[in-house]
Amino acid sequence: MTVIVALGASARLIAADANAAQDLAKTSGCFKCHGIDKKKDGPALRDAAAKFKGQADAEDKLIGHVTSGEKVKFPDGHEEEHKKVKTKDPNEAKNLVRWILSLEGGTTY
Repeated sequence: MTVIVALGASARLIAADANAAQDLAKTSGCFKCHGIDKKKDGPALRDAAAKFKGQADAEDKLIGHVTSGEKVKFPDGHEEEHKKVKTKDPNEAKNLVRWILSLEGGTTY
């Protein structure tokens, strides 16, 4: 399934391949800590989309988050490196991020 996404102030349209994005999220272990609709150890992906909604640099920020291994804080207070997506293809990571940002109905907290 292809999802059309409007990002940033320029409202440019970008197609995200939802099936490929979900496959990458699954093989990368993203769903261990993130649900699409439900918070687990990490925020629900819809909530991540809501957090970045309207930010011109949302795509770049989220790509950095899923590819850099930066430190993240867990609900119990401990910190560890965020897992990196399991791809060397930047277009696959970008597609994953575009899919996440296309999710609607999230809340910010």
